[in-house]
Amino acid sequence: MQQRLASLAACATLLAAVAAAWTKPANAHHSFAMYDGNKTYVFTGVITRVSPDASHLSIFFAPLNEARDAVVRDASGDPVTWSVELRGAGQVAKEGVTVDNFPPGTIFSIGLHPLRNGLPGGGRGEYGLFKCPPQTPPAPGKHCDSVTGATSHGQGPLPTPTGQWSP
Repeated sequence: MQQRLASLAACATLLAAVAAAWTKPANAHHSFAMYDGNKTYVFTGVITRVSPDASHLSIFFAPLNEARDAVVRDASGDPVTWSVELRGAGQVAKEGVTVDNFPPGTIFSIGLHPLRNGLPGGGRGEYGLFKCPPQTPPAPGKHCDSVTGATSHGQGPLPTPTGQWSP
């Protein structure tokens, strides 16, 4: 009897392992409730760093002012830094978004849903990301998608903003 139970346990373990190996991993591993889906901002900024991670790639950037000739600064004169969360580093690498392709100093434009808590960050959602040519910011009030030679990286056009962030 004990030998039969041991054989059944071994079979069950083997079946569970095979099922787990063939199961497709879930794409949505957490809620996006931390982002305000009713608000959409569009930023053009200068990358300060890119943090690749298996679960999310995050881009940290200093937004450019409307004249596109300086980064936005806070009351003490320090550059404001925002972050935007994208999908996993492996997924966005297929769109050309990598640490090597987006080094510090890169000017880019992206749409995002801001964090509900008011901190300077957000999630990309289903929006495009555009990279300006090196040392070529867009015209005042425009974004990288309007610059000749800009490159598009994934998910379509920039969204129409539903709000405007101000420092």
